[in-house]
Amino acid sequence: MSQAAATYFFTLYALVNDRFEDRKDRGATAVEYGLMVGLIAVAIIVTVALLGTELRDLFDGVANRVSAVPAAG
Repeated sequence: MSQAAATYFFTLYALVNDRFEDRKDRGATAVEYGLMVGLIAVAIIVTVALLGTELRDLFDGVANRVSAVPAAG
C-alpha cells in the first residue's frame, strides 16, 4: 500500500471515528436532559399533590372576597 493510500484511509478513519464519538456525547446529553425533565415533572406533581388542597382553599377564599366587594362605578 502506498503512503498516500495509507494516509487517506487513516484520515477517513479519524473523520468517521470523530463523528461517531460526537454522537455518543450528544446521546448521553439527551438522556441526561430527559432524566432532569422527568425529575422536575415528578417534583411538580408531588408539590401539587401535597399543596393542592391548601392552594385551592386559598384561591377560593380570595375569589370569594373579590366577588363580595361591590363594583365601583
